[in-house]
Amino acid sequence: MKKIILRILLAIIIIIAVLVIFILSTWNKKYDVALPDFKASTDSSVIERGKYLVYGPSHCATCHIPMDKYNDVEKGLQIPLSGGWELDIPPGIFRAPNITPDIETGIGKYTDGQLARALRHSVKHDNSVLFPFMPYQDLTDEDLIAIISFLRSQPPVKNKVKTSQLSFLGKALSAFGLLKPENPKKIPQKSIKIDSTVEYGKYIANTVANCYGCHTERNIKTGEFVGKPFAGGFRMIEEARGFSFITPNLTPDKETGVIANWNQKAFIERFRQGPIYEFSPMPWGAFSRLNEIDLKALYRYFQSIEPVKNKIEKTVFRNGEKMPE
Repeated sequence: MKKIILRILLAIIIIIAVLVIFILSTWNKKYDVALPDFKASTDSSVIERGKYLVYGPSHCATCHIPMDKYNDVEKGLQIPLSGGWELDIPPGIFRAPNITPDIETGIGKYTDGQLARALRHSVKHDNSVLFPFMPYQDLTDEDLIAIISFLRSQPPVKNKVKTSQLSFLGKALSAFGLLKPENPKKIPQKSIKIDSTVEYGKYIANTVANCYGCHTERNIKTGEFVGKPFAGGFRMIEEARGFSFITPNLTPDKETGVIANWNQKAFIERFRQGPIYEFSPMPWGAFSRLNEIDLKALYRYFQSIEPVKNKIEKTVFRNGEKMPE
């Protein structure tokens, strides 16, 4: 009997050892994804559109800044995008890089095609994969070029940021092909009409502002979406900042949708108000700068989607308060 138990234990140890060796030897994958043929523009209107997206709905400035400048961004200041924001979650420690055009520490050494590939396919300059924090795969060609054009137009800022580090879990996700390049859901549009329509609101909510990514329940370890679109329930643990959050239901369910009974005026006024809680994961500073066309489009889109009954009893938890199972 003892021999059988020892053999089983030995077999388990061998399997674990083989698994660990496989993960550590194969996680750092390289992907041969073609560089998009995009070129930055020097047209002032294109650059201005890119600036609006970066500091507004696509909220790049919420992450690509030093941690101690977060509240300045929330107050409306346009901080240089010199990187430094850090997030420590199970798959690893992730740091937003310097995306000013500094040659040594920023994006100045990268081509327009490399920047476009990072945004559209989550593949870095060295062909390794980016963790999927930037869900901009379906940006229109015009908006993608606008963002790159604005990034190129900034004054360079020298700020060396440590590279992100995958944990063993993150390396396992990569080794088993769960962390891989992203691709557009369909051929991206060349452009889209900017108007206060449901169609444009859908584009802002799903492609630019990523409302879908936070207001849909997902597995924090794998990133997999497990809930109904926009029905809330995604947990954001912010213990170091004193609060944790569960995202609310944005669908038009009359009983459980947090904005279902708002009129358009109330919706716009809430965005103009900005954050209630310091360090809220909702990028209120960026979203408070959305223009009225975008806000009207978002309101009309959220009123048009499928109602989902999903009661989120409480969205904000102080440290020490128990979150629901």
